[in-house]
Amino acid sequence: MTRPEIPDEYLAGYTQILAEVCATGRRLTRDELESLRVRGERAAEAGYGLRALVRRHLSATREAWPNPTPAEADRLLPAVEQAVDAFAEGHERAQQLAVRQEEAARREFIDDLLYGRSDLGRLAERAERFGLILARAHAVAVAQSDEPVDDAHPATRQVESALVSRFGERRILLTTKDGRLICIAPSDQEEVLTFFAKQAHAVTDGGQVAIGRPHPGAGGVVHSYEEALNALDLAPRLNLEEPVLRAADLLVYPVLTRDRQAMADLVLDTLGPLRSARGGAGTFIDTLTAYFDTGCISAETARRLNLSVRALTYRLERVHKLTGANPADPVHRYTLQTAVIGARLLGWPDNEV
Repeated sequence: MTRPEIPDEYLAGYTQILAEVCATGRRLTRDELESLRVRGERAAEAGYGLRALVRRHLSATREAWPNPTPAEADRLLPAVEQAVDAFAEGHERAQQLAVRQEEAARREFIDDLLYGRSDLGRLAERAERFGLILARAHAVAVAQSDEPVDDAHPATRQVESALVSRFGERRILLTTKDGRLICIAPSDQEEVLTFFAKQAHAVTDGGQVAIGRPHPGAGGVVHSYEEALNALDLAPRLNLEEPVLRAADLLVYPVLTRDRQAMADLVLDTLGPLRSARGGAGTFIDTLTAYFDTGCISAETARRLNLSVRALTYRLERVHKLTGANPADPVHRYTLQTAVIGARLLGWPDNEV
């Protein structure tokens, strides 16, 4: 491919400056250095690469002084170094400004996208610039750990490198928000989010990842993002320790808490009598949680709680006696299990409901 010619306007005055320096032996003035910096900025804004620009300056120098005398060379070389350095400084200054502006625009877009702000049509236009086509359905994965991450964090760079190496230039957006690592991918590329979850879990030293369900449009990205956040919020309350949580597997919990007052009434009516037991309701809530989590297998429940089967049986009998609901009875079991889930979601009995 033929290299684009560098217009003469970016070398305006360059050889004249060098000629005066060779004639007088003076150094470049402050105004001359600043004019070179300005031309370097303009060349960068026009899209010309620094290597080609430096090569053009050196070529112009050779054309003007094909055979410099020793005296000329002694004055010329330091002046060329000064001039090219100033020009390169201006070029780099423009590049850094462009990077900062790009980062600011990207951050603004991410905020608007994940909070559902801005005109949806305008948001869709901006999305294409960052690799997303919002007419498609997307899903969002969110990773969080004890240590917050940002765009410059090593964990972010490692995950980004792994994604690019594995999937190349697919329409994937990797970013951070509120100390969490976020990946947005088209809904038909589930393998991307699965791979992201594996990488994020590894580089965040065991951080937990939640994946929202796919939804169409710009509003769908927000919906999926909120589902992932809700899953991460549920995890500590329900003792969900899996490295990867899927919102689709946790849909029952938002349903249960949609009517908070009804759930609070169920918890208090069903489990409230346990507060009168010695040690309070907490021990019995933990016992029932383990019992239901093991599929109501007494031996496994006792092992998890470091109890004898006899001690476990006594606790379950106390639950039956105090609440009137028998954990071993299928009809009563559903009510008790729903109430126990509600208690964990509401933080009862540590918090009043």
